[in-house]
Amino acid sequence: MKYVVQRMIDWVEERLFEGFSLVELSEKMGYSPYYCSFKFHQLTGVSLKRYMALRKIYLSSFALAKTNERILDIALNHGYSTQESYTRAFKEIFGISPNAYRQNPRPLQSYVKLTITTEEIYTMDISKKLRIEDLQNGIKEQFDADVLNILNGEEMFKKFKEQQLMGASDYAPFNEAMCVNDVTYPIFSNEFNVMRAQGHKVTLQDYEAITLAPLKGNLLFKKYSCIVLWFGEDMFCQMNLLTVLAYLEQINYKGTVYYHAVQEQTYDVKETIIQLGGYSSLYKEVLMEKNMPNKEMMPVMYQGIRLYMELQKEVNEITKYIKAHDQLTRYELVKSLLKVFPQYGLGDTQYIEIINKVQGNES
Repeated sequence: MKYVVQRMIDWVEERLFEGFSLVELSEKMGYSPYYCSFKFHQLTGVSLKRYMALRKIYLSSFALAKTNERILDIALNHGYSTQESYTRAFKEIFGISPNAYRQNPRPLQSYVKLTITTEEIYTMDISKKLRIEDLQNGIKEQFDADVLNILNGEEMFKKFKEQQLMGASDYAPFNEAMCVNDVTYPIFSNEFNVMRAQGHKVTLQDYEAITLAPLKGNLLFKKYSCIVLWFGEDMFCQMNLLTVLAYLEQINYKGTVYYHAVQEQTYDVKETIIQLGGYSSLYKEVLMEKNMPNKEMMPVMYQGIRLYMELQKEVNEITKYIKAHDQLTRYELVKSLLKVFPQYGLGDTQYIEIINKVQGNES
Protein backbone atom coordinates (compact mmCIF):
# COMPACT_ATOMS: atom_id res chain seq x y z
CA MET A 1 0.00 0.00 0.00
CA LYS A 2 2.88 2.38 0.59
CA TYR A 3 3.51 2.51 -3.17
CA VAL A 4 -0.07 3.68 -3.70
CA VAL A 5 0.37 6.38 -1.07
CA GLN A 6 3.63 7.42 -2.75
CA ARG A 7 1.67 7.76 -5.99
CA MET A 8 -0.80 9.98 -4.10
CA ILE A 9 2.04 12.14 -2.83
CA ASP A 10 3.55 12.46 -6.32
CA TRP A 11 0.14 13.33 -7.82
CA VAL A 12 -0.64 15.89 -5.10
CA GLU A 13 2.80 17.51 -5.39
CA GLU A 14 2.22 18.16 -9.09
CA ARG A 15 -1.05 19.94 -8.27
CA LEU A 16 -0.30 21.60 -4.93
CA PHE A 17 -1.27 25.09 -6.06
CA GLU A 18 -4.06 24.21 -8.49
CA GLY A 19 -6.80 23.00 -6.19
CA PHE A 20 -8.46 19.63 -6.64
CA SER A 21 -10.97 17.42 -4.87
CA LEU A 22 -10.38 14.22 -2.96
CA VAL A 23 -12.74 12.59 -5.46
CA GLU A 24 -10.37 13.45 -8.32
CA LEU A 25 -7.46 11.96 -6.41
CA SER A 26 -9.39 8.81 -5.56
CA GLU A 27 -10.42 8.31 -9.19
CA LYS A 28 -6.79 8.50 -10.28
CA MET A 29 -5.73 6.02 -7.57
CA GLY A 30 -8.63 3.63 -8.13
CA TYR A 31 -9.80 3.64 -4.51
CA SER A 32 -12.62 5.33 -2.63
CA PRO A 33 -12.06 8.85 -1.25
CA TYR A 34 -12.35 7.53 2.32
CA TYR A 35 -9.80 4.77 1.71
CA CYS A 36 -7.31 7.19 0.12
CA SER A 37 -7.67 9.64 2.99
CA PHE A 38 -7.43 6.91 5.64
CA LYS A 39 -4.37 5.22 4.13
CA PHE A 40 -2.56 8.52 3.56
CA HIS A 41 -2.95 9.46 7.22
CA GLN A 42 -2.12 5.94 8.41
CA LEU A 43 1.19 5.76 6.55
CA THR A 44 2.34 9.37 6.81
CA GLY A 45 1.07 10.37 10.26
CA VAL A 46 -0.56 13.53 8.84
CA SER A 47 -3.83 14.18 7.05
CA LEU A 48 -3.76 14.90 3.34
CA LYS A 49 -5.18 18.38 3.97
CA ARG A 50 -2.53 19.16 6.57
CA TYR A 51 0.27 17.84 4.35
CA MET A 52 -0.80 20.12 1.53
CA ALA A 53 -1.06 23.13 3.86
CA LEU A 54 2.43 22.53 5.27
CA ARG A 55 3.99 22.08 1.87
CA LYS A 56 2.35 25.14 0.31
CA ILE A 57 3.29 27.42 3.19
CA TYR A 58 6.84 26.10 3.31
CA LEU A 59 7.37 26.58 -0.43
CA SER A 60 5.92 30.08 -0.24
CA SER A 61 8.61 31.06 2.27
CA PHE A 62 11.22 30.90 -0.51
CA ALA A 63 9.34 33.51 -2.52
CA LEU A 64 9.07 35.74 0.54
CA ALA A 65 12.77 35.53 1.31
CA LYS A 66 14.21 35.62 -2.20
CA THR A 67 11.89 37.71 -4.38
CA ASN A 68 10.20 41.11 -4.37
CA GLU A 69 6.81 39.70 -5.37
CA ARG A 70 3.82 41.22 -3.64
CA ILE A 71 2.55 39.10 -0.76
CA LEU A 72 -0.86 38.99 -2.44
CA ASP A 73 0.71 37.51 -5.59
CA ILE A 74 2.66 34.96 -3.54
CA ALA A 75 -0.57 33.97 -1.81
CA LEU A 76 -2.43 33.53 -5.09
CA ASN A 77 0.47 31.68 -6.73
CA HIS A 78 0.55 29.21 -3.83
CA GLY A 79 -3.12 28.28 -3.89
CA TYR A 80 -4.67 30.82 -1.50
CA SER A 81 -7.70 32.85 -2.52
CA THR A 82 -6.85 35.91 -0.43
CA GLN A 83 -3.87 37.49 1.28
CA GLU A 84 -5.72 37.29 4.58
CA SER A 85 -6.19 33.51 4.41
CA TYR A 86 -2.54 33.10 3.45
CA THR A 87 -1.38 35.29 6.33
CA ARG A 88 -3.49 33.30 8.83
CA ALA A 89 -2.09 30.00 7.57
CA PHE A 90 1.50 31.27 7.59
CA LYS A 91 1.23 32.62 11.13
CA GLU A 92 -0.46 29.46 12.40
CA ILE A 93 2.45 27.32 11.19
CA PHE A 94 5.46 29.61 11.70
CA GLY A 95 4.30 31.95 14.46
CA ILE A 96 4.96 35.18 12.53
CA SER A 97 3.31 36.99 9.63
CA PRO A 98 4.59 36.69 6.05
CA ASN A 99 5.61 40.34 6.11
CA ALA A 100 7.60 39.91 9.35
CA TYR A 101 9.34 36.88 7.88
CA ARG A 102 10.17 38.78 4.69
CA GLN A 103 11.67 41.64 6.71
CA ASN A 104 13.83 39.24 8.71
CA PRO A 105 14.07 35.72 7.21
CA ARG A 106 15.06 33.31 9.98
CA PRO A 107 15.33 29.53 10.16
CA LEU A 108 12.13 27.55 10.00
CA GLN A 109 11.44 23.85 10.06
CA SER A 110 11.54 22.43 6.53
CA TYR A 111 8.63 20.52 5.06
CA VAL A 112 10.15 18.55 2.21
CA LYS A 113 8.24 16.22 -0.06
CA LEU A 114 7.49 12.92 1.65
CA THR A 115 9.14 9.75 0.38
CA ILE A 116 7.74 6.63 1.99
CA THR A 117 8.74 3.91 -0.47
CA THR A 118 12.28 3.78 0.87
CA GLU A 119 13.35 2.16 4.12
CA GLU A 120 15.85 4.95 4.73
CA ILE A 121 15.65 6.87 7.99
CA TYR A 122 17.30 10.25 7.62
CA THR A 123 20.37 10.80 9.76
CA MET A 124 22.94 13.53 9.65
CA ASP A 125 25.74 12.70 7.23
CA ILE A 126 28.64 14.82 8.42
CA SER A 127 30.82 13.34 5.68
CA LYS A 128 29.00 15.61 3.23
CA LYS A 129 30.38 18.46 5.35
CA LEU A 130 26.89 19.96 5.57
CA ARG A 131 27.86 22.55 2.97
CA ILE A 132 29.66 24.55 5.67
CA GLU A 133 32.82 25.69 3.87
CA ASP A 134 31.58 29.28 3.37
CA LEU A 135 30.35 29.44 6.96
CA GLN A 136 33.69 28.17 8.20
CA ASN A 137 35.65 30.74 6.23
CA GLY A 138 33.38 33.62 7.26
CA ILE A 139 33.61 32.89 10.96
CA LYS A 140 37.34 32.19 10.77
CA GLU A 141 37.96 35.58 9.18
CA GLN A 142 36.11 37.32 12.00
CA PHE A 143 37.22 35.39 15.03
CA ASP A 144 40.17 33.21 14.01
CA ALA A 145 40.40 30.29 16.50
CA ASP A 146 38.56 32.06 19.32
CA VAL A 147 35.36 30.11 18.58
CA LEU A 148 33.46 27.44 20.49
CA ASN A 149 31.19 25.16 18.49
CA ILE A 150 28.45 23.57 20.60
CA LEU A 151 27.08 20.48 18.87
CA ASN A 152 23.78 18.75 19.53
CA GLY A 153 24.89 15.40 20.87
CA GLU A 154 27.95 13.20 21.08
CA GLU A 155 27.76 11.78 17.56
CA MET A 156 27.78 15.21 15.93
CA PHE A 157 30.54 16.36 18.30
CA LYS A 158 32.83 13.43 17.47
CA LYS A 159 32.48 13.88 13.73
CA PHE A 160 33.06 17.63 13.86
CA LYS A 161 36.10 17.21 16.08
CA GLU A 162 37.57 14.28 14.13
CA GLN A 163 37.23 16.06 10.79
CA GLN A 164 38.01 19.53 12.19
CA LEU A 165 35.05 20.84 10.24
CA MET A 166 35.41 24.29 11.76
CA GLY A 167 39.19 24.41 11.65
CA ALA A 168 41.06 25.41 14.79
CA SER A 169 37.88 26.12 16.74
CA ASP A 170 37.03 24.35 19.98
CA TYR A 171 34.18 21.84 20.15
CA ALA A 172 31.80 20.80 22.91
CA PRO A 173 28.75 18.48 22.85
CA PHE A 174 25.39 19.17 24.45
CA ASN A 175 24.46 15.69 25.60
CA GLU A 176 20.89 16.14 26.72
CA ALA A 177 17.27 15.47 25.77
CA MET A 178 15.50 18.48 27.25
CA CYS A 179 12.18 17.55 25.64
CA VAL A 180 11.74 14.74 28.20
CA ASN A 181 11.71 14.69 32.01
CA ASP A 182 11.36 17.61 34.43
CA VAL A 183 13.59 20.67 34.57
CA THR A 184 14.35 23.46 36.99
CA TYR A 185 16.30 26.72 37.09
CA PRO A 186 19.12 27.79 37.31
CA ILE A 187 20.40 25.48 34.60
CA PHE A 188 23.18 23.15 35.78
CA SER A 189 22.57 24.02 39.44
CA ASN A 190 22.80 21.08 41.84
CA GLU A 191 19.00 20.84 41.91
CA PHE A 192 18.88 20.82 38.11
CA ASN A 193 21.56 18.13 37.85
CA VAL A 194 19.90 15.89 40.43
CA MET A 195 16.50 16.24 38.75
CA ARG A 196 17.88 15.49 35.28
CA ALA A 197 19.93 12.52 36.51
CA GLN A 198 16.87 11.01 38.16
CA GLY A 199 14.79 11.56 35.03
CA HIS A 200 17.38 9.84 32.85
CA LYS A 201 17.86 7.07 35.44
CA VAL A 202 21.60 7.64 35.77
CA THR A 203 23.78 8.58 38.72
CA LEU A 204 24.48 12.21 39.47
CA GLN A 205 28.17 11.56 38.85
CA ASP A 206 27.49 10.10 35.41
CA TYR A 207 25.18 12.97 34.48
CA GLU A 208 27.75 15.57 35.47
CA ALA A 209 30.53 13.76 33.62
CA ILE A 210 28.54 13.17 30.41
CA THR A 211 26.47 16.34 30.17
CA LEU A 212 27.86 19.02 32.42
CA ALA A 213 31.64 18.66 32.22
CA PRO A 214 32.14 18.91 28.41
CA LEU A 215 30.00 22.04 28.09
CA LYS A 216 30.56 23.91 31.33
CA GLY A 217 34.29 23.20 31.34
CA ASN A 218 34.78 24.94 28.01
CA LEU A 219 32.60 27.91 28.91
CA LEU A 220 34.12 28.44 32.37
CA PHE A 221 37.79 28.08 31.62
CA LYS A 222 38.14 29.97 28.34
CA LYS A 223 36.58 33.15 27.07
CA TYR A 224 35.29 32.97 23.51
CA SER A 225 34.51 35.86 21.20
CA CYS A 226 32.06 33.68 19.32
CA ILE A 227 29.89 30.65 20.06
CA VAL A 228 28.36 28.69 17.19
CA LEU A 229 25.37 26.51 18.03
CA TRP A 230 24.80 23.55 15.68
CA PHE A 231 21.28 22.21 16.21
CA GLY A 232 18.75 20.65 13.88
CA GLU A 233 15.27 21.91 13.05
CA ASP A 234 13.36 19.21 14.93
CA MET A 235 11.63 19.56 18.29
CA PHE A 236 14.30 17.59 20.18
CA CYS A 237 17.05 19.91 18.97
CA GLN A 238 15.01 23.07 19.48
CA MET A 239 14.37 22.32 23.16
CA ASN A 240 18.10 21.69 23.57
CA LEU A 241 18.88 24.93 21.73
CA LEU A 242 16.48 26.87 23.95
CA THR A 243 18.23 25.48 27.03
CA VAL A 244 21.70 26.40 25.77
CA LEU A 245 20.58 29.94 24.91
CA ALA A 246 19.01 30.32 28.35
CA TYR A 247 22.24 29.05 29.91
CA LEU A 248 24.32 31.57 27.95
CA GLU A 249 22.09 34.31 29.33
CA GLN A 250 22.42 32.83 32.80
CA ILE A 251 26.23 33.07 32.70
CA ASN A 252 26.00 36.55 31.16
CA TYR A 253 27.84 35.64 27.96
CA LYS A 254 28.78 38.80 26.04
CA GLY A 255 30.23 37.48 22.78
CA THR A 256 28.61 36.84 19.40
CA VAL A 257 26.23 33.87 19.10
CA TYR A 258 25.52 32.17 15.79
CA TYR A 259 22.83 29.55 15.30
CA HIS A 260 23.51 27.13 12.46
CA ALA A 261 20.21 25.41 11.69
CA VAL A 262 20.96 22.02 10.15
CA GLN A 263 18.42 20.51 7.75
CA GLU A 264 19.12 16.80 8.04
CA GLN A 265 17.41 15.79 4.81
CA THR A 266 19.06 18.28 2.46
CA TYR A 267 22.26 18.95 4.48
CA ASP A 268 21.67 22.69 4.16
CA VAL A 269 22.81 24.99 6.95
CA LYS A 270 21.07 28.32 7.65
CA GLU A 271 23.12 30.82 9.62
CA THR A 272 21.48 33.29 12.00
CA ILE A 273 22.98 35.70 14.52
CA ILE A 274 21.20 35.34 17.85
CA GLN A 275 20.62 38.32 20.09
CA LEU A 276 20.49 37.01 23.65
CA GLY A 277 17.64 38.29 25.79
CA GLY A 278 14.39 36.64 26.80
CA TYR A 279 15.51 33.04 26.40
CA SER A 280 15.68 32.41 30.17
CA SER A 281 12.05 33.46 30.59
CA LEU A 282 11.12 31.44 27.49
CA TYR A 283 12.86 28.39 28.98
CA LYS A 284 10.87 28.77 32.21
CA GLU A 285 7.57 29.31 30.43
CA VAL A 286 7.97 26.37 28.05
CA LEU A 287 10.03 23.69 29.80
CA MET A 288 9.07 24.41 33.40
CA GLU A 289 5.50 25.73 33.19
CA LYS A 290 4.52 23.86 29.97
CA ASN A 291 2.85 26.94 28.48
CA MET A 292 2.77 28.01 24.85
CA PRO A 293 4.38 31.49 24.85
CA ASN A 294 2.66 34.45 23.26
CA LYS A 295 5.71 36.18 21.84
CA GLU A 296 7.54 36.38 18.54
CA MET A 297 10.56 34.11 18.11
CA MET A 298 12.47 32.25 15.40
CA PRO A 299 9.92 30.29 13.36
CA VAL A 300 11.88 27.06 13.81
CA MET A 301 11.81 27.45 17.60
CA TYR A 302 8.11 28.32 17.53
CA GLN A 303 7.45 25.15 15.54
CA GLY A 304 9.56 23.11 17.96
CA ILE A 305 7.66 24.48 20.94
CA ARG A 306 4.33 23.71 19.25
CA LEU A 307 5.43 20.10 18.83
CA TYR A 308 6.69 19.99 22.41
CA MET A 309 3.27 21.13 23.63
CA GLU A 310 1.65 18.43 21.52
CA LEU A 311 3.91 15.87 23.15
CA GLN A 312 2.74 16.96 26.62
CA LYS A 313 -0.83 15.89 25.86
CA GLU A 314 -1.84 12.48 27.14
CA VAL A 315 -3.40 11.82 23.74
CA ASN A 316 -1.30 13.20 20.89
CA GLU A 317 -0.46 12.31 17.30
CA ILE A 318 2.30 9.93 18.37
CA THR A 319 0.20 8.03 20.92
CA LYS A 320 -2.64 7.81 18.39
CA TYR A 321 -0.24 6.33 15.86
CA ILE A 322 1.03 3.76 18.38
CA LYS A 323 -2.52 2.66 19.23
CA ALA A 324 -3.46 2.44 15.56
CA HIS A 325 -0.45 0.19 14.83
CA ASP A 326 -0.52 -2.14 17.82
CA GLN A 327 -0.20 -5.11 15.46
CA LEU A 328 3.44 -4.18 14.80
CA THR A 329 6.32 -5.63 16.78
CA ARG A 330 8.20 -3.28 19.10
CA TYR A 331 11.08 -3.07 16.62
CA GLU A 332 8.76 -2.40 13.66
CA LEU A 333 6.85 0.26 15.59
CA VAL A 334 9.96 2.16 16.66
CA LYS A 335 11.33 2.03 13.11
CA SER A 336 8.03 3.32 11.78
CA LEU A 337 7.84 6.14 14.34
CA LEU A 338 11.36 7.30 13.48
CA LYS A 339 10.37 7.56 9.84
CA VAL A 340 6.86 9.01 10.19
CA PHE A 341 7.66 11.69 12.79
CA PRO A 342 11.12 13.09 11.92
CA GLN A 343 9.95 16.58 12.94
CA TYR A 344 10.03 15.49 16.59
CA GLY A 345 13.62 14.24 16.43
CA LEU A 346 13.00 11.63 19.12
CA GLY A 347 15.23 8.56 19.33
CA ASP A 348 14.48 4.91 19.94
CA THR A 349 14.89 5.30 23.72
CA GLN A 350 12.25 8.02 23.90
CA TYR A 351 9.89 6.11 21.63
CA ILE A 352 10.21 2.91 23.67
CA GLU A 353 9.26 4.87 26.80
CA ILE A 354 6.20 6.32 25.04
CA ILE A 355 5.22 2.88 23.70
CA ASN A 356 5.50 1.37 27.18
CA LYS A 357 3.26 4.07 28.58
CA VAL A 358 0.65 3.72 25.85
CA GLN A 359 0.60 -0.05 26.03
CA GLY A 360 0.66 -0.15 29.83
CA ASN A 361 4.07 -1.79 30.05
CA GLU A 362 5.68 0.69 32.45
CA SER A 363 7.85 -1.01 35.03
